[in-house]
Amino acid sequence: MEKYIALPITKEIAHSLTAGDYVYLTGTLYSARDAAHKRIMENLAAGGELPLPIKDQTIYYLGPTPAKEGQVIGSAGPTTSSRMDKYTPTLISLGMTGMIGKGRRSAEVIEAMKENHAVYFAAVGGAGALLSKCIVKAEVVAYEDLGAEAIYKLEVKNFPVIVVIDDKGGNLYERG
Repeated sequence: MEKYIALPITKEIAHSLTAGDYVYLTGTLYSARDAAHKRIMENLAAGGELPLPIKDQTIYYLGPTPAKEGQVIGSAGPTTSSRMDKYTPTLISLGMTGMIGKGRRSAEVIEAMKENHAVYFAAVGGAGALLSKCIVKAEVVAYEDLGAEAIYKLEVKNFPVIVVIDDKGGNLYERG
């Protein structure tokens, strides 16, 4: 089924999605990869605050290439999500409801998704140049020293993703 969703993704929206749905996202999401996730967890462990609003947010596992003249952002393809798995259950428990990446997720992440009504989307790997055209605004909001792995606030319009794991445990990677 094809759906158009205005971000943020509430728990109710996440619950309405089913593995296999084609979704077009419009609104604000954030990017964060391995180094940013590690720093977020270190900051939380030290009693600090999150560098981004996490409730009902979607994080895109992305490290964009530099933008060329006239571009909002460079190539914006997904990175392998499993590298964030050790951090993800904590972020889900804090209110994150959506993730975009590629590849399988751990049993712990899937269980956290089911308990907290979160959804995992896949973006097409290798289509970063095409995906970047759906990003209409990009700004670094935290950890600028990490370069491409800084946290970006992204405004997207009709950003194409597929629900690969839903909050009921439906999993396209298992169904084939």
